[in-house]
Amino acid sequence: MNLADRIRPDAGRRVQLMATCLCDAFYDDAARATVEVLEHLGCTVEFPAAQTCCGQPAFNGGDWPASRKVVRHTVETFAGDCPVVVPSGSCAAMMFHGALLEFEREADLPAVAALGRRTWELADFIVHGLGVTTWPGRYDARIAFHRSCHGRGTPSSAAAEQLLGSVAGLTLAPFGEGEQCCGFGGTFSVSFPNISAGMGELKLDHLRAAKPDVLVSGDMSCLMHLGGLAEKDGRPVKTQHLAQVLRDALKNGGLI
Repeated sequence: MNLADRIRPDAGRRVQLMATCLCDAFYDDAARATVEVLEHLGCTVEFPAAQTCCGQPAFNGGDWPASRKVVRHTVETFAGDCPVVVPSGSCAAMMFHGALLEFEREADLPAVAALGRRTWELADFIVHGLGVTTWPGRYDARIAFHRSCHGRGTPSSAAAEQLLGSVAGLTLAPFGEGEQCCGFGGTFSVSFPNISAGMGELKLDHLRAAKPDVLVSGDMSCLMHLGGLAEKDGRPVKTQHLAQVLRDALKNGGLI
């Protein structure tokens, strides 16, 4: 799918929020922060209550029939023509490329492809969907931003760093092997736990060398993996989703 062809918000800026499974299970504040950020930007946020999963876990595990079923449900749940905003590069990528599942019924393909054209990862939507390139407020911290693997080939990571770099008081801390995977990889971490943990620990070594106050990412799965490894090692790191940093910057600036 050509990301340049995606549907942008209309004058009313009505959007649908896909909160993701990790928001639902562990990171409810990241979903709340996403809503607060979008509303600050003048968006009307709709939350389809029947939403479940994007279908990626089954897809990555090789269970394509189960993944197709979940994708069909997602297409039905997010019916309409307004943009779908996702606070996760991983889930957004799945929705971009859902048509790769090779649905047996050709009638499914147009709707799946149409949902992909309406889907935006949060930072990408703010910068390229709404045209907002600087962020107001204040956030006094040294931040290490982790670029997730699923953001590769999309404008999401660059958009996130552009927003973060514009916040008063915030310093972006570069670190070694910034493009290196955190090691989570969804079902990869279950199938190959030792390799997964080794990759995560290498990533943490580079991050710690940069001495950040906060580790930030647009993907909660990466934060969960790295944060969990750090806590297990007895050297916890503070983690926040991008939406939480943007929301907190607005609060610190008295803007919400």
